[in-house]
Amino acid sequence: MTREVLIFMHMDDPNPGFIANYLEAQTIPFRIVRSYRGDVVPQLNDSISGLVFMGGSMSVNDNLPWIHDEIRLIEQALTNNIPILGHCLGGQLISRALGQPVTLNPVKEVGWHECQAIDSRENNQDVAGWLGDTDSRFNMFHWHNETFALPVDARLLFSSLHCKNQAYVYGDSTLAMQCHVEMTLPLIQHWMHEWREDLQVSTESEQSFDVIGLNLEQKISDLNSTASQLYGRWIKNVDAGS
Repeated sequence: MTREVLIFMHMDDPNPGFIANYLEAQTIPFRIVRSYRGDVVPQLNDSISGLVFMGGSMSVNDNLPWIHDEIRLIEQALTNNIPILGHCLGGQLISRALGQPVTLNPVKEVGWHECQAIDSRENNQDVAGWLGDTDSRFNMFHWHNETFALPVDARLLFSSLHCKNQAYVYGDSTLAMQCHVEMTLPLIQHWMHEWREDLQVSTESEQSFDVIGLNLEQKISDLNSTASQLYGRWIKNVDAGS
């Protein structure tokens, strides 16, 4: 039986970005679910090989029925060791399923900011397995004002100056990220133009429209390389069947 990855989108973007490109390149079937627009959140069954949760403008703390439904599905997947991948809001959903709070970050973090890999010797984690040959310092794209707490038994993967808990690994097949590693050139251009009025501020933690757009093609190329490494490690546990 052919199994598929479910990708939960939380905004009216045309596509999920680089994660969809990567799964297509690996011939891994996937299906997009837009529960915020009324798609039913399925119960876990044998047709699901993995779960991917994308970002959104809402808060995981909002009392929305579909948020509760997605958290319940994540809880089921954790119990059954189904691979789970979260981006921004998606990472926060995973954290809530693992019993952790999501609170305001000290500052709003928007734009291209450097992340630092956590030394595996500090917390007994296999950073190299997830980041491969990626430099210990690398750029990520960010757009958030909340942050998740680190779940019990999770291993912090990397941090930024403005947000300590940028990414963690739970078990061998769950990766939760606060940042947006999924960006492609069309997707980031769509975001920049869709919310241009929100990109007028320029501070240490928030970049303006013009700053974000500097050397954009090269930044996206570097980001896609980092994403390929992270996604490649994640799909090792995705069984698409035959």
